[in-house]
Amino acid sequence: MDDLRRLCIGLFIILLLFKPTLQQTQIVKLSSRIERVALLQLRSSLGLRSKDWPIKADPCSVWVGIQCQNGKVTGINISGFKRTRIGSQNPQFNVDSLALFSGLLEFNASRFLLPGSIPEWFGQRLRNLQVLDLRGCSVVGAIPPSLGNMTSLSDLYLSGNDLTGMVPDSLGQLSSLSILDLSRNGLTGVIPSSFGSLGNLTLLDMSVNYLYGTIPPAIGALSKLEILNLSSNSLSSSIPSQLSDLSSLVDLDLSLNSFSGSVAPDFRALSNLQKMVIGRNQLSGSLPNNMFAPLIQLQFIVLSHNNFTGEIPGILWSMPSLSFLDASANNFTGILPNLSFVPGANSAVFNLSRNMLYGGLTTVVRRFSFIDLSNNYFQGKVPDYARSNASLAKNCLRDQSSQRATSPCASFYAERGLSFDNFGLPNATQPPPKPHKNSHKKLIILAAVLGSVGLIAVIIIVLVLLIVCTRKGAANSQRGNVVEPVPTSASPPPGVSLNFSSLGEGFTYQQILQATSNFTDADLIKHGHSGDLFRGILEGGISVVIKKIDLNFVKKEAHMQELDFFSKVSHPRLVPLLGHCLDNDNDKYLIYKYMPNGDLSSSLYRKTQSEDDSLQSLDWITRLKIATGAAEALSYLHHECTPPVVHRDVQASSILLDDKFEVRLGSLSEICAQEGESSQSRITRLLRLPQSSEQGATGGTPAATCAYDVYCFGKVLLELVTGKLGLSASTDATMKEWLESTLPYISIYDKELVTNIIDPSLIIDEDLLEEVWAMAIVSRSCLNPKPARRPLMRYILKALENPLKVVREESTGSARLRTTSSRASWNANVFGSWRTSSDVAAVPAAATSNKMEGANSFKRSGTSGSQGSGQNHGGDHSSSYRRQQSRDIFPEPLDEENLERQHED
Repeated sequence: MDDLRRLCIGLFIILLLFKPTLQQTQIVKLSSRIERVALLQLRSSLGLRSKDWPIKADPCSVWVGIQCQNGKVTGINISGFKRTRIGSQNPQFNVDSLALFSGLLEFNASRFLLPGSIPEWFGQRLRNLQVLDLRGCSVVGAIPPSLGNMTSLSDLYLSGNDLTGMVPDSLGQLSSLSILDLSRNGLTGVIPSSFGSLGNLTLLDMSVNYLYGTIPPAIGALSKLEILNLSSNSLSSSIPSQLSDLSSLVDLDLSLNSFSGSVAPDFRALSNLQKMVIGRNQLSGSLPNNMFAPLIQLQFIVLSHNNFTGEIPGILWSMPSLSFLDASANNFTGILPNLSFVPGANSAVFNLSRNMLYGGLTTVVRRFSFIDLSNNYFQGKVPDYARSNASLAKNCLRDQSSQRATSPCASFYAERGLSFDNFGLPNATQPPPKPHKNSHKKLIILAAVLGSVGLIAVIIIVLVLLIVCTRKGAANSQRGNVVEPVPTSASPPPGVSLNFSSLGEGFTYQQILQATSNFTDADLIKHGHSGDLFRGILEGGISVVIKKIDLNFVKKEAHMQELDFFSKVSHPRLVPLLGHCLDNDNDKYLIYKYMPNGDLSSSLYRKTQSEDDSLQSLDWITRLKIATGAAEALSYLHHECTPPVVHRDVQASSILLDDKFEVRLGSLSEICAQEGESSQSRITRLLRLPQSSEQGATGGTPAATCAYDVYCFGKVLLELVTGKLGLSASTDATMKEWLESTLPYISIYDKELVTNIIDPSLIIDEDLLEEVWAMAIVSRSCLNPKPARRPLMRYILKALENPLKVVREESTGSARLRTTSSRASWNANVFGSWRTSSDVAAVPAAATSNKMEGANSFKRSGTSGSQGSGQNHGGDHSSSYRRQQSRDIFPEPLDEENLERQHED
């Protein structure tokens, strides 16, 4: 009986627990016939798949993204849905049936293609709507003023579209609004003062638009505002002091505008601020120490590219929560403080380059995981603790490479009445002591002997090469294949006209002036080495970038070289050329598609678009996506064009990013065909004067070889891994020392080593760490000082597409990968499974048996397949040559003994 009683009690409790669930199940079904018809109409007009919305099933209980209450639809979420094949052929913003849902509270169509404008009736028929999410839907046109009637709206997301026109004042009527995201569009005009009435607003993001004017003081009334992002606009004047009233502000981004004047010291009232980004403006003056003292929660500060003067506020050196500070490219001066320990701050990253800091290096350098002090005026000896975590190029330091000359250092210290140690020499006016007479004679004799031996060696090498090349030439002539020299310039031959029909639209000079507002400074993006880049808006609201080429400062064939390239080459990874204007004699204009996310150099530390906004920089998935896209573009140029095309300007600023962070390779003014591999050119290269392997023959011109592109791409990969700003744009001299201290942490044998150089702002788990490790390994291989030992770009692309194959090898086992040290096994494990015999035996285009189809043509090769797959050059090469090539493609890592020895040192 007791057991039966216990069983009954248990069943009764279970019924009580499941009673609410049973009641909810009873009200799940859709009861409104009108709303069912409306859902079917929406399913048809948007081309939704039956997989997501099965026609015979009940929408409330089965359809994905449908929320119901009391038998009526309250929420529709089609975010990320795919259309049917027929629906995707002609997608439209056709959602008229939404007006039939009287109780609709949420409509989320983010990342669902809705080309068209927002209907005017939205604000009239959807007044109960609380959430409207249209992020990344390709919506065009203006924001309808009627949206101001949706007074119940709490979240309004319209970012990542092509919206144009002015922001309507009526949005200030949305008193319940908590989130307003209008970023990454083409909106113009001023920020409405009516926004001061949005008392419940916690997030206001209007970044990456064309807004101008000032920040209205009424914004200071938004007492609940936590995130304010107005970056990448044309806002000007001073930063209003009313921003200090935003007591709840956590994240402030005003970068990439034209703000001037000083920063209001009243910012000290923002006690909750964690992120302050005011870089790339025209701000000036000194920053008082009491401005930052109350901001104890600050974690991320960007002050770069302004005109700040005076000393860096001392409080910034000792703030335990501060993990990132970029104060580069200002006029800060003063000496480093003497701090040896700051609790919780040992992982901070500071960038203080390109200022006027001076004096000796102090113990404060110990507190950072990395600090960039390059391009300043530090003097004295470099302490041991500053050699592993500091970039020190372009200073006045003793016994250090890549420093300033004596004259500018001495002048700097003399102007300020300071003493200069003259690089450790006892007296600047006394010449160094002369060498002993006998030792001088010995040096002359030794130099003569070595010179004679070297001359004999050069003569022998030249004779051997002449014999080898003569035999190869005879073999080629016997096969009847003619190899023409590869051109080193992409300029069209004289007298040959371009096919302008493939170069977009021809614009008049008046259209160009109208698009750029007469080339005002507010529309200037940057000064490029081949021309100035301006933002512009064509008729119809199309956002573009216009390059103004002044022929008084640039060679006259520069624009023709780029036009010739675009007339013969097309690829989705290259920045689209929309048109040109060649009317003027002195100025030429090229019009490109506008890239909303700018370039990699400006996007690496910009706020991500995730809802929680937890990351302070680009996440790892996006970084890997960018690296793969750039590799795909370069693989196309190197392996699918005949002759191979060399970019010659591969760096973070050349990698442009659209609204989805897809790569479009830009900076194509230096592009040219790869240098030939004829016998004469080989001998000529042997007889050249010694120089950097990454420089051209004269004047520091970039080398016209694919290996040079690979080297530069390796710096881009290392910048993505370490987060070191400006690495890919630096020269060999400025980065040599940093590379020497960084590359030992990249080893195929030890994954944990790479954690010492990873960007501290990255948040990665164990699986993603292996991908970071793999990219670092590929980067190190690209940076081999010997061009012949660098991997081909098609192998790099495959490595980035399958990063885990670099560090895992299922066919041979990871144990072998980590225990062997021979070069052959290193290459076989890393890339052996991706190479075919013909791939490994591939030779430069000038040495293949394929006949060139014109000395100046850039043409797709006949190979099939995407992603830059290798050409099949047949079986004319011996197996011994294949083995030699496979060993030279990838450099081996440091031996474990050498690696340990470096760390002990």
